Amino acid sequence: MKKISVMLAATALISVMATSAWSKTLVYCSEGSPEGFDPSLYTAGTTFDASSRTVYSRLVEFKHGGTEIEPGLADSWSVSDDGKEYTFKLHPGVKFQTTDFFTPTRDFNADDVVFSFERQLKSDNPWNKYVEGGSYEYAAGMGFPELIKSVEKVDDLTVKFTLNHPEAPFLADLAMDFASIMSKEYADKLAADGKMAQLNQQPLGTGPYTFVAYQPDAVIRYKANETYFKGKEKIDDLVFAITSDAAVRAQKLKAGECHLIPYPNAADVPELKKDENLTVLEQPGLNVSYLAYNTQMAPFDKPEVRRALNMAINKQAIVDAVFQGAATVAKNPIPPTMWSYNDAVQDEKYDPDAAKKALADAGVKDLSMKVWAMPVSRPYMLNARRAAELIQADFAKIGVKVEIVTHEWAEYLKLSSDVKRDGAVILGWTGDNGDPDNFMDTLLGCDAVGGNNRAQWCNKEYDDLMTKAKLTADVGERTKAYEQAQLIFKKEAPWATLDHSLVFVPMSKKVSGFKMDPLGIHRFDGVDVSE
Repeated sequence: MKKISVMLAATALISVMATSAWSKTLVYCSEGSPEGFDPSLYTAGTTFDASSRTVYSRLVEFKHGGTEIEPGLADSWSVSDDGKEYTFKLHPGVKFQTTDFFTPTRDFNADDVVFSFERQLKSDNPWNKYVEGGSYEYAAGMGFPELIKSVEKVDDLTVKFTLNHPEAPFLADLAMDFASIMSKEYADKLAADGKMAQLNQQPLGTGPYTFVAYQPDAVIRYKANETYFKGKEKIDDLVFAITSDAAVRAQKLKAGECHLIPYPNAADVPELKKDENLTVLEQPGLNVSYLAYNTQMAPFDKPEVRRALNMAINKQAIVDAVFQGAATVAKNPIPPTMWSYNDAVQDEKYDPDAAKKALADAGVKDLSMKVWAMPVSRPYMLNARRAAELIQADFAKIGVKVEIVTHEWAEYLKLSSDVKRDGAVILGWTGDNGDPDNFMDTLLGCDAVGGNNRAQWCNKEYDDLMTKAKLTADVGERTKAYEQAQLIFKKEAPWATLDHSLVFVPMSKKVSGFKMDPLGIHRFDGVDVSE
């Protein structure tokens, strides 16, 4: 199997080099394979980079490099006085991409918007469960089926969302990846041909790049969308060369085999900065990494047990070993750069002796548990295996035995969501829209249990504060609710908060126009590369 993989990678590289000889090509050495190409089904940034930010567009978009909303497929919008009706005027003449597998016969219109959302909202929609084992995790976790009363076509270029109650972050939510707009015409054709699963394998949208081909675990090919409504991109061919090993990504970058890489090893950053052919961008990440206990499984159903375990973790040692200091210890579920961060929260003090006593006082002895370690590098956790080993050693000091387990990335995400999952899972999050709700409700709300809420934690007092914060647009009132909720979170300790990291993007000096994104995504619209 290893020999076959090497041969495939070599073939892909030769193909990439051949392409670059006759067109302007940018090679992005991505860190992993996408779970699929329908971004509404997933939550991982790896998948979003390969699908929503290349192939698709949304009604509204985040400005490149920021969290400010700007028009996308909608030119304008209006909101009713009661905050329950959002009416969007759509951009005329937008073309869906023409590919080898489908040729559109009409422009984008309101039917596509209605289709893209109703499939996520209605359990009886034929597209609600079209991928075996798949679910619209984001829409469900954010309570969209309960929030959105209807999505209506007013006319071809007007669509209206009616909500059951006001939702302060709703407009920003629509700029998120799961809100990407699909072609209803393409979906209808697939359904008629009995090939619905193809929607997740051969994507077709209105975005800057057109999907060409995917060789699993090796390479994804795109070409510039000739009819992109914002204008054809300067790059002719965009290639994702899938390279899971961070050290190998760095080597390829230095050798000129790729133009840009994500998530370098912290130890490699100083050397990359010294390379005169490279530029290394950096900024504080809008992120958090955590160890989520399954709070529905004994003994982790007891807050006192979770707090005791948290006191046993030397978080500074994780920051030093995994990030070479390029991160800070986390105490809250949101990063300190985000509004409503409650700096008054007191973190658990690292104290193994006190942790051991607290476990005994809670009636826990001879505890054996699993700690799940991510198989991929993410900005918030560059090396989960190393972090798990450090936690394993810390827990051993208080008499807790740890077995470290892992799974392939897509399987890891799926299995870690199970309410019956054992042990504690290392994961993290990079904000999707710059709103605290995207961390505190998406990851810890009751609606997200069995999905993004890996702690399987549902606390009514906390959840009521999440609802209160959504119902008002008053930032002061929202801030008070989130600050109070952070106190409840710390007392209940569904997670051990681990770190907030700096984020680095090393790239060739031949690349221009690339901007680091606070939302952790990698966008190639507006990017150019010189020969």
